[in-house]
Formats: sequence, C-alpha cells, structure tokens
Amino acid sequence: MKSLVVALIAGVLAGALPGAQVPTFKGGVDLVSFSVTVLDKRGNFVTDLKEPDFEVYEDGAKQTLKYFVPGSQPDDAALPPLHLGVLFDISGSMEEDMTLSRSAAIKFLKTLDDAEDMTLVDFDTEVRLARYTHADFPSLVERIRSRKAEGYTALYDALAVYLDGAVTENGRKVLVLYTDGGDNDSHVSFGDTLTLLRASDVVVYSIGFLQHAGSAATGLRSRLQQLAELTGGQSFFPTSIKSLDGVYEKIRDEIRAQYAMGYVSTNPRQDGRWRKVDIKVVRNLPADVRIRTRKGYFAPYKPAAGR
Repeated sequence: MKSLVVALIAGVLAGALPGAQVPTFKGGVDLVSFSVTVLDKRGNFVTDLKEPDFEVYEDGAKQTLKYFVPGSQPDDAALPPLHLGVLFDISGSMEEDMTLSRSAAIKFLKTLDDAEDMTLVDFDTEVRLARYTHADFPSLVERIRSRKAEGYTALYDALAVYLDGAVTENGRKVLVLYTDGGDNDSHVSFGDTLTLLRASDVVVYSIGFLQHAGSAATGLRSRLQQLAELTGGQSFFPTSIKSLDGVYEKIRDEIRAQYAMGYVSTNPRQDGRWRKVDIKVVRNLPADVRIRTRKGYFAPYKPAAGR
C-alpha cells in the first residue's frame, strides 16, 4: 500500500492552515534522534546506564548509535539544548479554569530555567505564536496574565503550528499543553494531529483541566493521554495549585533524567514511510525496567526523478 504520510503532513499544514510554513525534509543522511526515559518497576528513574547498555532496532535491523548522552549530567553543557514550548488554551470553555491555568503555566516556566528559549502558543479561535529568551521572561509572564478566556477552541491547529516551527530547532524539544482537551474550531483533525506528532521529535506533557468538563471528561482525558503517550510524554490532571508542585517536580526530574541518543539509519531509502524503532535495555538489572520514548519516525521523502 502506498504510504506518503510526509506528503500528507505537508498537505495538512498547507491546506488547513493557509500561510503556514510547510516542514521540509532534507535529502541525504539524517540523524535520527530520541529522548529516552528509563524507569524501574517502582517508577523510579534509572540514570546510570551507559551506551553499551542499549540496543536500537529500526524495523528489526540493529542500528549503531552515533551519539549518546546520559541523563542527570553533572555538567548540563554536555546535554543537547532544551527548547521549551507552552500551548496555552484561552478559549471560552476555559473560563472557569483560567486562573488556575495561568498560575500553572507561569509556575512551570519558572521551574525549568535551563531552557535555551521558550515558545508560547496561545489559542482560541485564532492561533498566536511568540518565542522568548530568558531576558524576555517578564514579557512572557505579562502576556500569559493578560489573556482572557473567549472564543472557540482550535487546539489541533495550535499543535500543528507549534510542530511546524519546531522542525527547525536542534536539540531536545518539550511541549507542555494547558487545556481542557476540547476542540470545536480546528481545520486539522485529531487523526492528522496524531500523524503530525508521530512525525515530530517533540515530547508532549498534557496538563488537563477537566473538573468542569462534566460527562465529556472521560473522552477528553483519553485524547490528552493519547497526545502525550504517543511522544513518550505523560498527562496530568491537577485540581489545584498545590497539586501542581508534584506534577512539575515529576516533569522536571524526567526531563533531566532522559537519555539523548541518535543514529544514522542503515536504510537509505527516502520514501516517507513510517519506520518502527525499538529501543531496548540489554544490561542485566536487579529489577525489570520500562522505556518511554516515541515509537518510530517517518523517513525523509524525496520524489522520484521526473515526478
């Protein structure tokens, strides 16, 4: 069956979001990068593994790592740069949760002060994106505080716009999503959003405010969990400012415990097809471990000559 999902991604952004910059995939040799979280059976981070403790397989074929950086580095300079994104829902459905959501976003941005830059995407009927450095932090906080809840919800459009901009960033990419999970105004579908996330190397953490969602809460929770887990991230559903402290501690500690690794695929074809990646811990450990990371990637796509 013909699979040109990369072309679909370009079509989603070009057709559904007029004026958006369409991601381009360079031909030739590309490094495939992964952020990997390893946990023991109690949920504690395993941070003392070395490069030989991992094996990476792409569609069943063993790959050779070209770079490997363990988490919990004593010198953060050894880690790839961290790009932090915040997707901030300010649509009318968030009115009852707006105070909590604003405080949550600001508190998180203060928690991760080692990010190279911060991208804020706030959305209602429209989607607005701005990137900030640490020197601009007061302006970022003021922008979040000044937003009022109104309009419809274009959540999936906002995710597409953020992912489009993240294509050009090198390093680790973390997106924290603040929303009630609803969407009633996007041109991009939920299915296309999942495809865009599969094509990206962004790790998503969903912060869902569902206490006023009523009977829709179960479905909204499931969708926010899908968006996060597909990327190797997690979802959380706080009900108070106090409960956020534990959430942020978990996210911060996880980001700092992640392994960064990459390889050049042994498959040279530029066909845009999905490639399944399986990362295994091969070292014998006293307890079983589980790995959280994305499940694969789309190969670069280059049209055949004459097409």
